[in-house]
Amino acid sequence: MPVDPTLRSLNIDLPAQPQVLVQLSLLLADEEVDFKAVGSLIEGDMALAAAVLKALNSPIYGLRQPVRTVQQAVQFLGTSEVAAITYEMGLRSVFPSSPELDALWFRANRRGMLMALMARRLGMQTFAAHSAGLFEECGKAVMFKHAPDRYAAMMKNAPSDDLLVLQEMQAFGVSHDALGAALCETWTLAPAAVTCVRYHVVVQSGGSWPDKPGARPLCALSAVAHYLLRAPEAVDAAVRAAAVLGELDEARFLEAAYDAHAVLRAA
Repeated sequence: MPVDPTLRSLNIDLPAQPQVLVQLSLLLADEEVDFKAVGSLIEGDMALAAAVLKALNSPIYGLRQPVRTVQQAVQFLGTSEVAAITYEMGLRSVFPSSPELDALWFRANRRGMLMALMARRLGMQTFAAHSAGLFEECGKAVMFKHAPDRYAAMMKNAPSDDLLVLQEMQAFGVSHDALGAALCETWTLAPAAVTCVRYHVVVQSGGSWPDKPGARPLCALSAVAHYLLRAPEAVDAAVRAAAVLGELDEARFLEAAYDAHAVLRAA
């Protein structure tokens, strides 16, 4: 999908997708995914493979024994889990290392996991959910790379993302949710994930949801993950509201939310 010409006129560059992720997306698009080819592709990038294995051997995945190769990881966890972690490592690699972005990636990791766990319990596509959660705040990383000193202060002082969006529009003429969606498009994420990233601030602040039925279940996961990370005591009310708007079964959604939160806390 073409990048919004408004973004090009602002001279804010969107990082190019690492070639390994381009090739990975092509493999994942096949009806019958070649597990061996996926593992071999990731292992071909030594730095990326090392980062993926380090992440997969963390307590959050609950593997009974350490995995030594990406092929083993694919065998134990499946392509969706390994691909999601590969995308996470690839996304982080195109931005500068900094304390401000470290905090952002920490949230992204947790959010992606929560959304993937809930999606699995609800019979939704786990990779789309995981990537939507992972990329939700990536527009902030684009802003930070463009103007690190100025934007770091904005991130630190903004009390909420809906107010941060207003400040971004005043300062840069574009908001991080729009930038994030544009990056998702150029990196060929699923359309529902792109929409979820584009509308996450509006959805989480109680605004109008997108008129795209295919994306609304993902938006519901995003809204609930937001509360699980920031105000878990309010998750029951969040699930009730999101279940209606996302057309999901409330009881199953609530159970999925509690189970996902328990997994994350135990890791």
